[in-house]
Amino acid sequence: MQAAGQVVTRFAPSPSGPMHVGHLLAALEARRLADALGGSCVLRVEDIDARAQKPEWLALMYEDLAWLGLRFDGEVMVQTQRFGVYAAALEKLRGIGLLYPCFCTRTEIRAHVLESGRAPHATLGYLYPGTCKYLPPDEVQARLAAGQEHSWRLDMERVLDLVGCPEWHDSYRGTQRCVPTEYGDVVLARKEFPTSYHLAVVVDDAAQGVTDVTRGEDLFDATHIHRALQAVLGLPVPRYHHHTLLRDNAGKRLAKRDGARSLQSLRQSGFSPAQVMESLAAALKNGGIWEI
Repeated sequence: MQAAGQVVTRFAPSPSGPMHVGHLLAALEARRLADALGGSCVLRVEDIDARAQKPEWLALMYEDLAWLGLRFDGEVMVQTQRFGVYAAALEKLRGIGLLYPCFCTRTEIRAHVLESGRAPHATLGYLYPGTCKYLPPDEVQARLAAGQEHSWRLDMERVLDLVGCPEWHDSYRGTQRCVPTEYGDVVLARKEFPTSYHLAVVVDDAAQGVTDVTRGEDLFDATHIHRALQAVLGLPVPRYHHHTLLRDNAGKRLAKRDGARSLQSLRQSGFSPAQVMESLAAALKNGGIWEI
């Protein structure tokens, strides 16, 4: 249990591949803020997508963190051990009438959006057009009874009616006002995923007593969704710090799916932790451009 009023930050990687220098930046930002404010920094393993993860990547993550000398406080939280907690949060949302089943596939959603002439919404992709939102109740029950595959979406119009447009604060951009309906009715659970990133992150931040969230600016839009969930679930609201992302010389964001150079490969190439840290510092001085 954290002391009352103590600053708590967190590093929450997903073991879906080898960590790269972008993960190092995220971990350092969380650790530095905690140290600067006399607080603690906790570690959370975001492993809800079992299809994208392997045990060896989790082991490699711990190996990389130990090699870099990064330390964290308290027990490690592992999301796959918390499905019951997420189910309880879903049931609470269902009980206040904020969830509805969606039977659409991703392909159907994308096709519908393209036909309507709408473009993807920033980093959140194609926003759900509401196809299943107004299905007749008897049709919904029949489909559910037949076992038709479905997801559960958050009805943002009802969220807006319930909590309005709650505020949150970002240290780089100032006070923000959440407009829930701008980001569409996001999926909070699927058959293969008992929870989504959006739901798990707000529930887990509250459980770990996180007061300050440091993360990349690519997640800024998602924070509006998280603030809406915090409001309807009655969860505490952290302060947010969305920092710059590391990019290559072409301006492309470093990421696992783009084959960004991993910490493991740097270690195997003979780099020392000090050299990696120096290269990271140089990249930040150069506007986030990583040149190695």
